[in-house]
Amino acid sequence: MRLTTVGTGTAAPSPARVQAGHLVEAGAVRLLLDCGSGVVHRMAALGIDWRAITHVAITHFHADHVSDLATLAVAWRHGQLPPRAEPVTVVGPAGTRALLERHAAALWDDLLTPGYPVEVVELAPGTPLALGDGVTLGSRPVPHTAESVAYSVEHGGRRVVYTGDTAPDASLGAWARGCDLLLAECSLPAAMAVPSHLTPEQVGELAAAADPGRLVLTHFYPPVEQVDAAALVAARWPGPTTLAHDGWSAEVGP
Repeated sequence: MRLTTVGTGTAAPSPARVQAGHLVEAGAVRLLLDCGSGVVHRMAALGIDWRAITHVAITHFHADHVSDLATLAVAWRHGQLPPRAEPVTVVGPAGTRALLERHAAALWDDLLTPGYPVEVVELAPGTPLALGDGVTLGSRPVPHTAESVAYSVEHGGRRVVYTGDTAPDASLGAWARGCDLLLAECSLPAAMAVPSHLTPEQVGELAAAADPGRLVLTHFYPPVEQVDAAALVAARWPGPTTLAHDGWSAEVGP
């Protein structure tokens, strides 16, 4: 598997970071995890083949995680020649179809019938979904919004866990334990902590529980970039830690 952090930012506009979006490539599967504002154009800037995406999975319904869904759907229909014909699957928690229907009413009537097949899967937590070519997607609830989930992607004996947005959750660490790569939000410094996001210290505690092969931090509000997040994590978990940027990429494994 290969992970590319396409968008590592948040609702705060940034010249360096667009909103949340991460690409996992495994076998023939091209899975985009979240699709916030700027993600589609960032993929083009990075030379990522956005045309080849096979699946999109969203963690929750906040704008900084879903606002480019319509942009991507329209690009597949009107932004390439010939237009897309291959099917695409959109995965999310309960309420995802209703969300897309609201986007269709507001932004593009053909969002769910764009001229290529669109399947919507509302994935029940604890129920694995086969994406094809030996890739499996799983989810579990996390404390952020009522619908928020984390995802686990498995292929070829490797496992990537993406927290999405989450508050501290001891059981999340147990669920992610032993994964090859833990992609975790790291939103705010401790001085600005809020109940619905993680500080670097809390990410360190999550990593200590999960003990991943590598920890990758994303979803940075500007104030958290003013502290030494890596050092704050290391005080609680000494394993390899990466502060991702838009376009950071790595193979998943030893």
